[in-house]
Amino acid sequence: MMKRELADIALKTAKSLGATYTDIRICTYRQQSIAARDLILSSGMIGGFGQGRNVDSVSSGFGIRVMVNGAWGFASSSHITPEEIKRAAALAVEVGKASALAREKPVKLVSVPAYQDHWQTPIQKDPFKIPREKKVELLLEINRRLLKHKHIVRATSFMSFAHESKYFASSEGSYIEQDIYRADTDYTVVAFRNGKVKTRTFSVPPLNMGYEYIEKAPLLENIDRTAEEAIEHTLASPCPEGRKDLILTPSHTCLLIHESLAHPTELDRAVGYEANYAGTSFVTTDKLGKLQWGSKLMNVVADNTNPILRMSSGYDDDGTKKQRYHLIKEGVFVDYQTSRETAPYIGAKSSRGCVYASSWANFPILRNTNVGIEPGPPGDPTPEEIIADTKDGILIDGLGSFSIDHQRYNLQFGGNAFWEIKNGEKTRMLSDVTYQAINTELWNSLDAVGCKESWEPQGIPACAKGQPIVNGDQSHPAPWIRFHQIKVGVAKL
Repeated sequence: MMKRELADIALKTAKSLGATYTDIRICTYRQQSIAARDLILSSGMIGGFGQGRNVDSVSSGFGIRVMVNGAWGFASSSHITPEEIKRAAALAVEVGKASALAREKPVKLVSVPAYQDHWQTPIQKDPFKIPREKKVELLLEINRRLLKHKHIVRATSFMSFAHESKYFASSEGSYIEQDIYRADTDYTVVAFRNGKVKTRTFSVPPLNMGYEYIEKAPLLENIDRTAEEAIEHTLASPCPEGRKDLILTPSHTCLLIHESLAHPTELDRAVGYEANYAGTSFVTTDKLGKLQWGSKLMNVVADNTNPILRMSSGYDDDGTKKQRYHLIKEGVFVDYQTSRETAPYIGAKSSRGCVYASSWANFPILRNTNVGIEPGPPGDPTPEEIIADTKDGILIDGLGSFSIDHQRYNLQFGGNAFWEIKNGEKTRMLSDVTYQAINTELWNSLDAVGCKESWEPQGIPACAKGQPIVNGDQSHPAPWIRFHQIKVGVAKL
């Protein structure tokens, strides 16, 4: 049967049993991850954030949400047949009726237009049609070249691809089909010298693209630099303790954005939904439109319309059209990331389209999206000019450790590589750098935002939220930025 016919069975069945709202997602998820360690393929988890296992997988199924007596019900199955859809729809209604017995107040959904549409990530080359052998050959060649460098004792590399095929239908008249493609790659070297072990990672921004993403990535061009910086890192001096100006590259800022800006602006956290897992938010609803979160140079945008960014698509899993809007404007907190269910908590008449489920078996929840910092206007500084304007600072590049409290207020971050800046010049490499701050104090110390040419769409390839866990892939674009006089010290285990 056609997907629309199957969807209509779910909508009709649930309505006949008392549901006031129903939606169904019929999905197929395909993933391919290839990893190499030294000169062999690896079966272990070697990529950042749990990526990198050698996997080729396909998963298909459907999930049905219903609203009954002001409460949610949900059921799913991997058997996409008319009979199974009828059974799951009836089960979802039963769950909804049971949930209604324990609810404190009825769930209210803001309205959404009905859409009939097909949306696809614009790709040039389907990554799943490219021979696996070609991908393996590239990864092994990267590792081979890295291992030629003296003092490099390990090289790991990986690439991954995903395709989400999703069909969404709702009792409000939407029938939406989407095909979303994602790609990611990086490599890491381990240097051993003078009894010290240090790593260096080269990564390009994970994006929604086809295999052209790999072909355009400057992987081979950065091999020598990456290896040499890993070796230099083994000779680096420990971070001096005190206060320094911090210059952050986009590959580091993406993690800072993710933890200190993107998660706190999820409205479900602000109203307490996530108190049992991964925390709440200090940015409570009474601060909306009032909190001076950062300096006037700080402009933070949620952009889910740029098709190459990781969480972009045409519509979210509520059936809401994706949008671009400010969360923070000239340092002032002006909006949240919302769903149809949470929007009423701030009096909003519509959702910001931030609902996502990473599997047909997951109940869709509010996930932080493509939150990023806008670059400065024409004439704002280049990375070289930011460095030249810094008297006593540290340059931080790449992802590293982080620690942040349950309200996202107190934070500590590290990176992958660090350099001392003295009198406008990049001098020696440092090691074991961490910086600590209060969220709002850090962002109010923002005193330089780089030009458009320094902007990169870096991101986080996997972020867990919810119980059961719903993974998300977010882009967090940013230009080069600088903070004034932040506390730094040596990372301690």
